[in-house]
Amino acid sequence: MGNPSLSRVLLPGISVMDRYIVTQLLMPFLFGVGAFSSIILAVGSLFDLVRQVAEAGLPLTVAIEVMALKLPQYVVYAFPMSILLSGMMTYGSFSASSEIIAFRSCGISVYRLILPALILSFVVTGITFFFNEMLVPAASQRATTTLTRALKQDKPTFNTDNIVKPIFKEIERNGKKEQVLSWLFYAEKFDGKTMSGLTILDRSQVDKGFSQIINAKSAVFDTNKNTWDFENGTIYLIAPDASYRNIVTFEHQQLQLPKSPFEFAAPDKNLDDMSVAESIDYLETVKLSGDSKKMTTVAVTIQRKLAFPFVCIVFSLMGAAMGIRPQRSGKATSFGVSVLLIFGYYLLMFVCAALGQAEIISPFLAGWLPNFIGLAIGGWLIAQVAK
Repeated sequence: MGNPSLSRVLLPGISVMDRYIVTQLLMPFLFGVGAFSSIILAVGSLFDLVRQVAEAGLPLTVAIEVMALKLPQYVVYAFPMSILLSGMMTYGSFSASSEIIAFRSCGISVYRLILPALILSFVVTGITFFFNEMLVPAASQRATTTLTRALKQDKPTFNTDNIVKPIFKEIERNGKKEQVLSWLFYAEKFDGKTMSGLTILDRSQVDKGFSQIINAKSAVFDTNKNTWDFENGTIYLIAPDASYRNIVTFEHQQLQLPKSPFEFAAPDKNLDDMSVAESIDYLETVKLSGDSKKMTTVAVTIQRKLAFPFVCIVFSLMGAAMGIRPQRSGKATSFGVSVLLIFGYYLLMFVCAALGQAEIISPFLAGWLPNFIGLAIGGWLIAQVAK
């Protein structure tokens, strides 16, 4: 029944049975993380990077760095799969060795037996959410930038034409927090040093009855003073009643803006590389364009990102329920069945996302419906086993 002394050190303060079940769950879970991460890494990046090393002259050190940066994303995908495999293998082993019968003869219910697996799944859900919010977006963005620079040294890694950047701030209105436009930045051209054809709407002080529009022929950023040097422009001061309070023309003017040129000109991230917070900010930007289709796509993506970590709980219930049933199958069978379940579940996720983007179902259902269906199936399977 495992190493009792080791389990007491790793899991102090809980019962012997719970320590035993958790330690039995951990080994197949870690095996699954390694196995599934390796498979996804090979399919998702390795083959393509090897081709680029051979055909496009990508340095091997860059290829290794890109793989390392993409690894957190693949580990996140592997967490739910590993939870499913862990439950099936562990409880399947208990069932095959008649340990389930021994537990139940002591008056321990099926629901109590799967409780350690459920608690472990909640812990992994939190870890998955942490990875998705704190590690994956930054690592994926850096991987993309590193690969682009290595393969296309002559191509700028920033936008050079028609740069539009809205900036929002949070205010409290009628007891509720709302996102409102604070700055709207536009530049026709950017060569990496000078921006030209600028029009900037400054609403950062609108709550104090002050806003302005800045129009200038060109501007450069002074890194020493952290200010912008504008040339040949006009500042329009706007009164609360929307009338012009004052108009100031200038040849040279220093102003402070909330971002540097490269921050304004940074290309939009891929939606899948954004955190939930970044996706919500991006949704506010998309709303300004009035593109309803894109708004729906972003809203579906946000709900999918919120729902994804909870797949660990769904897979935990399904894995434990299927493993605890009387059987004599081996670990290879458990691995094969888990792969089929994973494929079916992710297929359902993609179908629901497509239905959400087509506006057949709401973005909330598009993200959460697979979890609801999985929880219903897992609960039904456990109820059947518990009879």
